[in-house]
Amino acid sequence: MIVVDNASEDSSADWIEENHPEICLVRNEINEGYAGGCNRGSEKAQGEFLLFLNNDTVHDSGWLEPLVEAINENSETAAVQPKILNYFDRQLFDYAGACGGLLDILAFPFGRGRLFLSQERDSGQYEDEASIFWASGTALMIRKNDFEEAGEFDETFFAHQEEIDLQWRLHLMGRDVKVIPSSIVYHKNAVTLPAQSVQKHYLNHRNSVLMLLSNYSLPLTVYLFPIRVALELVALLYAFVMLDFRHLLGILKSMIWILLHPLTVLRRRRLVKSIRRVRDKTVISQMYKGSIVLDYYLLRKRSYRDLLSSPR
Repeated sequence: MIVVDNASEDSSADWIEENHPEICLVRNEINEGYAGGCNRGSEKAQGEFLLFLNNDTVHDSGWLEPLVEAINENSETAAVQPKILNYFDRQLFDYAGACGGLLDILAFPFGRGRLFLSQERDSGQYEDEASIFWASGTALMIRKNDFEEAGEFDETFFAHQEEIDLQWRLHLMGRDVKVIPSSIVYHKNAVTLPAQSVQKHYLNHRNSVLMLLSNYSLPLTVYLFPIRVALELVALLYAFVMLDFRHLLGILKSMIWILLHPLTVLRRRRLVKSIRRVRDKTVISQMYKGSIVLDYYLLRKRSYRDLLSSPR
C-alpha cells in the first residue's frame, strides 16, 4: 500500500508514519493534485496492476478479487472500475463514476446511473460487466504498463477528468475499459473540492475542452471545437442569468486559460500522435453520438436508460 501525501497540514502523514510503518509513504513538498499525486505513487509501485483509490471511500471485503479476475480474463482490457455508490445513501449511484463512465463526442462526461446532477437509485439495472469509455479515478485498476505507455495522468489537469483523458488515450491505443458491478465501493464525493466552488467549475470546463482539443485528429478538432465553444457560451449566459457567479467565473477562467496555452495543446497532440494505433472512427464508436447537454437540458432525459432512445 502506497499513500501519497500532497503537502497536507493536518499531521495525518505523521500519524500514518507512526502507526503504519508497513505503508510506503510518499510526501510531496507541494500539492500536486490528483494527477501528480497518483503519478508519484505509481513511480513507487512494483506490481503488474495499479489501483488508484480515493481517500474518502470505503468498501466491503472481497471487492478487489472481481476486479483482478476481470482484468486478467482478457488481455485487451487495460482498466476496470467497480460499481461506485454514494457513501451516505448506499442505494444511490455516486456522482463520480456511478456504474461506468461514458463520454459524448463533445467531450462531456456522464455515467451509467448519473447524468449531470441527476443520480439514479441502484435497482440492479446496470449489473452487466460492460465496456465503458472511462473508469473513475475514485477506484481505478489499470495495468501498469498501459498506464505508463499512455503517458500517465497529465499533471496539467491537476484534478478532475485526468482519468478520462488517460483512458481516451488507451482507446486510441486500441485498449478496452470495463465496469465490474460485482465489486462495490462507497464514495463520499466532493470532499476535496466543494461541488459549487469556482476551482471545481474551472477545472471541469477547462479539462474537458483540453481533451477535445488534444485527442481528436485535426480535421475533427476543427469541426467540433466551434460547437463546443458555442455550448460554453450558452453555459456562460445561463450562469449569468441565474446569478451563479462561481460557475460564471469558473467558465471564464477556463476559456482564458485555453487561449493562453496553445503550446500545451500542441505538446499533448504530439503525445497522442505518438501512441495512436486506431482512427477516430473506432474511438467514436464507443462514445455517445448525441449531445448529452442538449438531451439533458432540452429533451429532459434524466437517466442513461432514457438516452438509449437517442442517436448513438
